[in-house]
Amino acid sequence: MFFGGVDNTIRGLNLKKRQIEYTLVGHMDTITGLSLSPCGTRLLSNAMDNTVRLWDIQPYSTSPTRELSVFLGATHNVERNLLRCGWSHDMKLVSAGSADRTTNIWEVETGVLKHRLGGHTGSVNETAMHPG
Repeated sequence: MFFGGVDNTIRGLNLKKRQIEYTLVGHMDTITGLSLSPCGTRLLSNAMDNTVRLWDIQPYSTSPTRELSVFLGATHNVERNLLRCGWSHDMKLVSAGSADRTTNIWEVETGVLKHRLGGHTGSVNETAMHPG
């Protein structure tokens, strides 16, 4: 189980042992959304520091910080909404809503912002991708 909040930190909790297994540090402001990858080895996080981050949550990670990527483009504003993030079914794309009324979609492998979809009249709080 994973949780994050106003202390800018994500924690991985081992429910069997009832203890925190590890801490993911990197965000500079409140975490607003977490999304576990379909395969269960990656965690996506969105925070009020205007970053979406990708984390390695495998039991034996080779990354000392577990941070794999930082995606830029989704923004938060004074409304301080709980903006979420999500995965495509094949794990090739990730998405996040934004306070600037857009949906942002990045390619996981390269970190490139592939699409910025507009048309909303307010903040986009959550995104989901069709399985097809």
